[in-house]
Amino acid sequence: MGSPGRRAADGMLAGLRSKYDCRMAIVNAENAAGGLGLSEPCAKSLFAAGADVLTMGNHTFAKRSVGSYLDDEIRIVRPANYPPGVPGRGWGIYQTLGGESVAVVNLLGRVFMDAVDCPFRAADSVLDEIVDHTKIIVVDMHAEATSEKVAMGRYLEGRVSAVIGTHTHVQTSDEKVLPGGTAYITDAGMTGVEYSVIGMDYSTVIGRFLTHVPGKFQLAEGTASINGVVVDIDTQTGRAVSIQRVTETE
Repeated sequence: MGSPGRRAADGMLAGLRSKYDCRMAIVNAENAAGGLGLSEPCAKSLFAAGADVLTMGNHTFAKRSVGSYLDDEIRIVRPANYPPGVPGRGWGIYQTLGGESVAVVNLLGRVFMDAVDCPFRAADSVLDEIVDHTKIIVVDMHAEATSEKVAMGRYLEGRVSAVIGTHTHVQTSDEKVLPGGTAYITDAGMTGVEYSVIGMDYSTVIGRFLTHVPGKFQLAEGTASINGVVVDIDTQTGRAVSIQRVTETE
C-alpha cells in the first residue's frame, strides 16, 4: 500500500523469505503506486526487494502508463478475466529457487466490483492451458465479497494448489487446507501502515464518512506491517501441505 508498503517490503521481505525458507514470493501490487495502481518504478522496487511475481486487481490500469509495461514484463499478471485485447497476461509459469515450475493465476471478482468476464469460467479456461505444464498452481482471487472468494476456493478445490484471497486489506483467520488439497484464505491482508484505515490516513476517511463530501484520501504515515501467508506445497502432487498466516512489523 503505497510507499510505506514498499518500504516494509524492501526492509523485511528478504528476511521473511529466509525465515520461512520460501522458494517463491508472490506479491499483490495493485496498490503499490501511491495507494492506487502500479508504475514501472514501483514494480522494479518490489522485484529488487525480493518479489518473484506481482499480481494485480481492479486497480490494474489506474496508472495509464502501465499498459505497455504489462505487455513487456512477464513477471506481472493481471486478472485473467479482463475482456480480450487488454494489455498484459492473466497467468504465467515461473521457476522457483529450487527449479520447480509454478503457475500463478490472477482472477477478479464481480460482486460489488467491475463488470468483467466470469472469473469461474476464466479459471476453467486458464487451467485447460496450464494442466500439461505444472501441477503447482497458485491463484490470487482479488474480490470484495467473502462469499465469492469462498466459492472460488471450493470451485477450484483439488485442481489448484492454493487460492489466496486479496483486496479487502484485512487479514482473515480462516486459513485452511481444503479436503481436496487446496490451501485457502479469504484475504491475505495488506502491507502498509498498521494504524490506518486499510492503509489510508484515518482522519481523511472518517471525514468522508461523517460528511459524505468527496475528498482525496491520503496515505497513512507510520510503522508498517507485512501481512501474508506461507504455503507449503508437495512438488510431486501439487497438493498443499499447510498454510500459515504471517504478520511482521517494522
